[in-house]
Amino acid sequence: MKATGIVRRIDDLGRVVIPKEIRRTLRLREGTPLEIFTDREGEIILKKYSPMAELGSFARQYAESLAQTTGCVVCITDRDSVIAVAGGMKKDYIGKPISKQLETLILNRDTAALSKSDKDFITVMTGDTDEYQYQVIYPIISEGDAIGSVAILTKDTKGKMGDTEQKLAYTAAAFLGRQMES
Repeated sequence: MKATGIVRRIDDLGRVVIPKEIRRTLRLREGTPLEIFTDREGEIILKKYSPMAELGSFARQYAESLAQTTGCVVCITDRDSVIAVAGGMKKDYIGKPISKQLETLILNRDTAALSKSDKDFITVMTGDTDEYQYQVIYPIISEGDAIGSVAILTKDTKGKMGDTEQKLAYTAAAFLGRQMES
């Protein structure tokens, strides 16, 4: 565990303020759900709660199926990081933070069907250097909340994304959103 040297007191209502620097680094905003754990040594652990994490293995299977069907890379994210990847991308991308562009797209409930030449082409992961040529991205909506995204990506310069890929991404996002509701 990383020590910060910051000490806070509990107020009369049992609240502790998380310092602004830590909130900014961990991308914690007002209303961000946190899980609270304790260990045997008396430490309290706060962890960002991701409802999509519950779908982890299911999302991986769905991504594998989509990747096999389309021949493209499929990436499923929550609002903070990648939770499933299939179709040639490295498995170590799981858990990697999403880009600010993708986070904004999810929060705004926007969709994207873009080519690399478009000025608003979206980098899916922070620091991603892969040269994707086309992308289709749909937000995952569950109980009215935007909780993640489904992205279909390709490096193929000849194969533009069409209606089929858009419908597949939409269907995957809608299905995963409904799975979260049940």
